[in-house]
Amino acid sequence: MPGNRQQRNQSEPPHGANARGASAPSRAEGMPDSPATPRGWRHGPIWLYLVMLAASGLALVVSFVLSAETLQMAREPGRLLSCDVNAVLSCSAVADSWQSEIVRFAGLSYPNAFFGIAAESVFCTIAVIGLARMRMSRWFAACTWFGSLAALAYSYWLTSQSLFVINALCPWCLALCFATTIQFIAVSHATVTVQGLPARADGLRTYYRLNFDLMVDAVWIVALATLILVKDGAYLFT
Repeated sequence: MPGNRQQRNQSEPPHGANARGASAPSRAEGMPDSPATPRGWRHGPIWLYLVMLAASGLALVVSFVLSAETLQMAREPGRLLSCDVNAVLSCSAVADSWQSEIVRFAGLSYPNAFFGIAAESVFCTIAVIGLARMRMSRWFAACTWFGSLAALAYSYWLTSQSLFVINALCPWCLALCFATTIQFIAVSHATVTVQGLPARADGLRTYYRLNFDLMVDAVWIVALATLILVKDGAYLFT
């Protein structure tokens, strides 16, 4: 009847509204809908987590090599390692220092490289999860960023000790320093543009959208390389 049909039309929401309501993600489920949100392949999960996987994979390989050399030194004390080039570019000098085994428990010391294997294995796994386009929980994404920051701080502390305290450089440790830097850069970028953290940081999203990060990252890496060259560059190529 006309009256019944009019009542049904008033009680049912428009078909378009139903479709839009079912398909539109909430702010918590997707990136914040903001003009500052970066677009393009460079800000997407495939590129960022691929860079993270490459850097973490390199750091993992270096950690395995350093662990193997630590075991070799334990079996044959006093034997020079393959990366002992001169008095400054020397893995043995760094490995013999207390800084190479800062974790001590129950009278035993544990080489830093063993913890590197554990940490970088986790970062490689997270990178694979990101490549699969799986959205992480907010707490997990935040813990990933803080973990990457801790790995970077730890690596930089060891590098500073090598440069200014031990006065010797390990080639593998330098590779680990640069790999950890690139890993942190990729994790930070992905945390903002892919995971949407912090939730209301339009300034950070604008920073990436305008590609300011390219300039900052380039200056960062060049400054790190320059510091090493200025301090011990004369010994690296002799």
